[in-house]
Amino acid sequence: MPVNTLTETTPLTLNEGNATSPKGFRGAGIHCGVKREKADLALLVSEVPASAAGVFTTNKVKAAPVRYTQRAIAGGRAQAIVVNSGNANACTGDAGLADAAEMADVASKALGLDADLVLVASTGVIGVPLPMDAIRSGIPRAARELSSDGTAAAAAILTTDNFPKTAATRLEIDGVEVTIGGMAKGAGMIHPNLATTLCFLTTDASVPPAVLRGALKRAVSESFNAITVDGDTSTNDTVLLLANGRAGGPSITNGEALRRFTEGLTRIASELARMVVRDGEGATKLIEIAVEGAASDLEARQAAMTVASSLLVKTALHGGDPNWGRILAALGRSGVEMNEATTDVSFGELLVVRGGLGVSGVSGAAAAVLEEKEISVRVGLGVGDGHARVWTSDLSEEYVRINGSYTT
Repeated sequence: MPVNTLTETTPLTLNEGNATSPKGFRGAGIHCGVKREKADLALLVSEVPASAAGVFTTNKVKAAPVRYTQRAIAGGRAQAIVVNSGNANACTGDAGLADAAEMADVASKALGLDADLVLVASTGVIGVPLPMDAIRSGIPRAARELSSDGTAAAAAILTTDNFPKTAATRLEIDGVEVTIGGMAKGAGMIHPNLATTLCFLTTDASVPPAVLRGALKRAVSESFNAITVDGDTSTNDTVLLLANGRAGGPSITNGEALRRFTEGLTRIASELARMVVRDGEGATKLIEIAVEGAASDLEARQAAMTVASSLLVKTALHGGDPNWGRILAALGRSGVEMNEATTDVSFGELLVVRGGLGVSGVSGAAAAVLEEKEISVRVGLGVGDGHARVWTSDLSEEYVRINGSYTT
């Protein structure tokens, strides 16, 4: 019986890779009139029906496209995703749900697909009806512009983002090269569960729907559910994954092949999630919070997220202030098992707290570390073997400016 072998080949660079990098996927992005000027409508289409999985916001206020797509994806099959930006279609009642269904219907007719195979997502301002005339005319135009270049689609899903977020990687499974790609948007309202974003992942691997759901759930747990910018979870959070099998080869169902596929999927999701944090509204720094020595992995995640969510920690890191006391205070209120006397804190490789006490003579060096654009804060609790890693951003005056005038 042949051994299932899997080796990694050279990953695609971030500039090369996106959601249309896997075989059999095409994308388009246009301006249809939801926004005043910028691209605001995207299509992502597989050549053939694909296995489909999704993870959605846990907010009890769910946007119409979230409710529509949760039902549509229940069968585990999809072939296209239609996305608008500039309008969330959230808190719009039955009319909003009808508009989401119409988006799927218009897209299915333009693409020659069954409407049940079209998923819908929206992002933007809450509480405003969709301008359906613009969307009705825009979707057929986008369908005519589908191509293997997914850059326009990645740009069309953005709101307050400063740059498109795309990534892809190649893996070899049983001698067959498969590709995993994706695109995401997000800069504000970022926090588990789910982190505020739209993310669309694709692969040309063959993976059954039930297996795909498990792989996506794990990937999201270690990526989009491990980031925070401002502590807010949106009404529209959606991560969708399509697997169309166009690479050929056996179906991935278990064992080493599934482990490595999930590892590759997690790598792409994590890269996209870090981009979301790096592009956080008003953010100037990407900050990793790593906790080790916790009573459990769950408690390590809880401690790390408490530190990452602390406004006092985030503002101190923005200003380059090595105020480690704020970190200890956050750990102390996190609800996890800890002992101040066994707790260490490092900024990068620089130890600033040993056994709950500040290390003397390192303040200047610590401030220098915090001037970097990417910062690692490492915490050792010394009470167990649990560990976790999350990402956050600093909090600046610019965040207040952006969100003080979001609808005006």
